[in-house]
Amino acid sequence: MSKQYPAPPAMTIDLNKKYTATFSTSKGDIVVELFAADAPMTVNNFVFLARDGFYDGTVFHRVIGGFMTQGGDPTATGSGGPGYKFRDETVGNPRKHGTGTLSMANAGPNTNGSQFFITHGPQPHLDGKHTVFGQVTSGQEINTSLKNGDTLKSVTVTEA
Repeated sequence: MSKQYPAPPAMTIDLNKKYTATFSTSKGDIVVELFAADAPMTVNNFVFLARDGFYDGTVFHRVIGGFMTQGGDPTATGSGGPGYKFRDETVGNPRKHGTGTLSMANAGPNTNGSQFFITHGPQPHLDGKHTVFGQVTSGQEINTSLKNGDTLKSVTVTEA
């Protein structure tokens, strides 16, 4: 049974700092710059879950070649999450779904939890529907090489 939480985490990130996430996968590392200023609630949620070990040992449960790699579901079913949902941060967020974009997966408006995806190429049809909160800075070739069932060993977040 995965960890479950009663509510989204309190805001603990510092919006004046730069956050970087390293996704250690079974095929190598993907490094992502997180956009705290553009999606503060989303980045805060992701940082909290990563630092609490929520993502450790989960699998990428949905990979569609040429489209995206999805993870963050501790049940690997596509319906798991942290036990809460939080609102989208799409309005006023200037970030778009280009190649290597980190975004929240959801089941409709304001249903974000723990699941995320990283795009393989531009996906403009997702703009305004999913909260963009990061960009791959290295390891995009790892992202596009992942397959269903590959492991996300851990997510390490650093701040500067």
